[in-house]
This record gives sequence, C-alpha cells and structure tokens, in this order.
Amino acid sequence: MTALFQQLPSVDKLLKTPQGELLVDQFGHTAVVNMIRQILQLAREQIKETQQLPNYFNDIDHTITEIRHQLIQQNQVQIKSVHNLTGTVLHTNLGRALWSETAQQAAVNAMAGNVALEYDLEIGKRSHRDHYISELLNQLTGAEAACVVNNNAAAVLLMLATFAQGKEVIISRGELIEIGGAFRIPDIMAQAGCKLVEVGTTNRTHLKDYQNAINENTAFLMKVHNSNYQICGFTHSVEEHKLTELGKQFNIPVISDLGSGALIDLTQYGLPKEPTVQEKLAQGVDLISFSGDKLLGGVQAGIIVGKKSLIDQLQAHPLKRVLRCDKVILAGLEATLRLYLQPEKLIETLPTLRLLTQSIAQLNEKAERVKEQLSQHLPEFSLQIEASYAQIGSGSQPLAKIPSVAVTIANQTNGKLTALLQRLKQLPTPIIARMEQDKIWLDIRSLANVDHLLESLQAL
Repeated sequence: MTALFQQLPSVDKLLKTPQGELLVDQFGHTAVVNMIRQILQLAREQIKETQQLPNYFNDIDHTITEIRHQLIQQNQVQIKSVHNLTGTVLHTNLGRALWSETAQQAAVNAMAGNVALEYDLEIGKRSHRDHYISELLNQLTGAEAACVVNNNAAAVLLMLATFAQGKEVIISRGELIEIGGAFRIPDIMAQAGCKLVEVGTTNRTHLKDYQNAINENTAFLMKVHNSNYQICGFTHSVEEHKLTELGKQFNIPVISDLGSGALIDLTQYGLPKEPTVQEKLAQGVDLISFSGDKLLGGVQAGIIVGKKSLIDQLQAHPLKRVLRCDKVILAGLEATLRLYLQPEKLIETLPTLRLLTQSIAQLNEKAERVKEQLSQHLPEFSLQIEASYAQIGSGSQPLAKIPSVAVTIANQTNGKLTALLQRLKQLPTPIIARMEQDKIWLDIRSLANVDHLLESLQAL
C-alpha cells in the first residue's frame, strides 16, 4: 500500500507539467490546486479501500484529463434545464411558470446595467421600488395600491405582522390550509405574533360564527382560498361580500390569501373556474395576496393589492425590506403584467396560458413527432400515442383534469422501463416524465418546446 501511495504525483509536479500550466491559464491557480488536492485525497481513500491505484493515475495525461474534467464539472450550474413531460403545467419542483419572452428580456436588461429602481425620472428624486407595479395593478384590477415581496407566503406574513401582532385573526376552520413545503396558516400566524381564532367546522362555517368571535382585540377577518384541495358534499362557506359587510359594521378589515391569483376569467378558454383578483376587490376585500409565478404566469413574487392606506403601512414595516424583490424580479414582473394590457394576445404571449389552451390536434401533431424520434432509439419498446389528462399544478384546481395527449412507452420487463426512466433523467437536458399503469407517460401539454425535446432525444 505504501508503494501505491508513493506512485501518486505531488501537487507541485502536476502544476509544473505543460498540461498543468495550461490548466492554470484556463481555470486559475487556486481552482487547479484545490481540485488536484481533492483528487489526490480521493485516490488515497480508494487505495486504502481497494489497495489499487485509480486508473487515471496510470500516466500524467490521464491524470490531467481527469483534473480538467472535474474542473469543468465544478463550473457547471447544477440547476439544469429539463423537459417537463409530467402533464403538470405549473410544476413546483420544476420551477412553475415559464417566463414570457418580454419578461426574460426585461430581466436581462435589468441585470446588464443600472435601472431606475427607486428613482423617479420625471421629478429626479427617489421613489419607491414598487411604484411601477402599483400603477399597473391599479390599471389592471382597480386596486388603489400594491406591494410586492418575494413570494405569497411572505405576503401573508407581512400582512399579519403589520396589522395583527399581539391581536386576533378570525378564520374558518375549513381554511386552515397547508401548502407545499409545510407552509401552514397557523404556523405563519404564530410567526407573525398574532393569535389564531378558528370558527365554524371543517365543512361548514356561517357568518354568525365570525360575528360571535369578534371582540375588541380582533385585527382581521381572514379568507384563504383552498386552491390545493376541495371539500365536497355537505358544505357551506361565507362569501367575501358578506364578510366585508360584517367587517364594516365592526370597522375590521377583511384580508384574503388568494394563492394562485388569476387576473383573467379562465373559463373563456375552456379552463376550470378560478376566482380572480378583480372579483375579490369588487366584493370589498381590503387586502388580497397572491402569487406571481402561478396562474399569473410570471416570476416568483408575492403581490398584495388593496386599499392604499393599508398598503402604505405594509411598505413602511421593517419586514418589507427583508422580503422585498430585487431589480431583476421586478423587471420580469412588470413585463409580465404589461402583457395583460393586451388580453386578446395573452395566448400568444404568456407561455402558461399557451400551454394550457393547446388544442388536442396541436398536441397530437407534437406527439407524432416525438414518437417518430423515439422509435429510432427504442426499438425494443412499445410506443403509443394515448389520451391523457394534465393538470394546472401548483395548488390550482387539484381535482380538475385537462384533456391532453401523451406518448407512452411500454415493455413487458419492468426493469427496462425503470432503467429507461433513469436514462431519460441523465440526458444532457433531462426528461422528466411520469410512471402510470406500467408505462412511461410523456405528456405533451406541459412540454415547453418540442424542437428542443427532439434534439435532446438524439442523445438517447
């Protein structure tokens, strides 16, 4: 074993070779030295375990090749682009909404230089970074003002921390939701320093339940849209307009966590009904929070709209600075919102809506192309084009299924399917599919770009 250790070259010896000097020119002295040390340490551990020298230490050329390979790998960003063929259009684990081209360009422009982020060009003085977003949302929804933070959970936290610390917030027991990442309404209330007062029962809550719970320490009446589950059967909930009437009687604001935050009526496209921000404002809700990267189809952000007097207090709270968005996110969000100024063009300009509204004929055409490409690489598998059902995702309409089309891959040997699924994930641009009914399903509705997919399949 000692003899094997002695065969390992020193760091200095590797650096002084012509190939080592080229590595230093390409990657820098520090990175090369650190990588050599890592590889030598791994080699020592392998010698101890197997009493064999790693193959790449047989000669200097192989050693340098391994060092270069590891340095290249080290510089690769690990958040990789993938092809989403799961059938879930807004897939939380895969980054949710795709950015529109205009949002991408706005973000790149913001990255590349200075922007008037907190500067009013007309008067030449400092302004608020949410100024442009607030004006846009006023135009789109009729809200008096808006506040932007880094996600909807942060938006809920900010509202509660600003107005309800040390006070009580009344909410229906049936709306004490938990969303992905173990975010629970009761936990966020505890974090904000307010007391949760739950009223009604899991399936039925009435206006009198809220009224009976109101006291001098009540800060809010709160509604939470149960976007990621449904209670069916013998149910009852209080509509916002009735709750706001009650709130006015006692001078208590009503807030709503709308979650997905649609700005348009989705039923006009044949999609399931989802409450819109405008509808909630029309019902008199004082503050509404929603996400920017779900049904809105844009960047990850938490948006709060409502009465200016309340929004001003949110903007002044110290927590707002902690939760605020940077110039890139705000640029992408503004560009996304501006697309809504031309609602007839949204199917063309907003990727999320374009994916959700594709016709079955369009999906079949793409599926045929995918099947043809796959057949050249997977002769031992049975390929079919089958009817499928996609979903919106990210907690939106959990029971609603959207007709779709999938290319299915079958093989009598389950082990081969499992191995293929792994191969798909190991492609330069991984393919993420789903397994059902002993088949791999490549659902076309959630696919962003069929041409890019076909290029990736060539590496199978």
